[in-house]
Amino acid sequence: MNRDRFPSRIVCLTEEPTELLYALGAQHRIVGISGFTVRPPEARREKPKVSAFTSAKLEAILQLKPDLVIGFSDIQADIAKNLIAAGLDVWISNHRSVQGILDYCLRLSMLVGEAKRGAEFVALLEQKLDAVSALAARLPMQPRVYFEEWDEPRISAIQWVAELIRIAGGADLFPERASASLAKDRILPDDSEIIRSDPQLILGSWCGKKFRPEQVIARPGFAALSAVQAELVFEIKSPIILQPGPAAILAGLPELARRISQAADYFSG
Repeated sequence: MNRDRFPSRIVCLTEEPTELLYALGAQHRIVGISGFTVRPPEARREKPKVSAFTSAKLEAILQLKPDLVIGFSDIQADIAKNLIAAGLDVWISNHRSVQGILDYCLRLSMLVGEAKRGAEFVALLEQKLDAVSALAARLPMQPRVYFEEWDEPRISAIQWVAELIRIAGGADLFPERASASLAKDRILPDDSEIIRSDPQLILGSWCGKKFRPEQVIARPGFAALSAVQAELVFEIKSPIILQPGPAAILAGLPELARRISQAADYFSG
């Protein structure tokens, strides 16, 4: 295989391509990363940080002379537009589902000439999904789960998070909203739907800031919720659940499964 055919200087505008390229042993191709990158930890030490999620250092990226820039979602459309106008090749993925994560890993691995390793890595991810699903099938019940992505306004779970909740044995409160790709379409007009649905487990992952269970518990009407009375209100760290890449399956899913199992045992006992 002629390795010169594949990108050798890659800038990753989000964490998921960075994590995947390290997993594929292709980290030497990365020349710049997102400042929000935490996985793998060595990436923060080894690679220059040239972007946030909604902004990027255009001049710094140009100085790195990348032959490929990788980003995620329509939120980075303006960044992509500016980079393309500057003459760079840009790939923006826009996946929102668990299957989309698996497909993304395959596509990126092929893009950098690591198709075999990519297929092996995806097979590992599929094994993790199957293993958690098998354990979920043995739970005594399926607890109702409210996942909060943001607090003001209230934003419910995005699609891959809702799917992972179901794989782990929970029942996401708002599956119809999860199918909406844009955050504005997952905004809850008020707390009445949450209160009426009476979640048995509340999980929060406020993207970019620490989840505060005490603030959630103090909301009007929440004291009577089953999850609050059972003290089942927890944070799931955003880097392991709100990134549509390997971390969501390798780290986020086991944490979801642990909390859902805890709720199932409590309410069935």
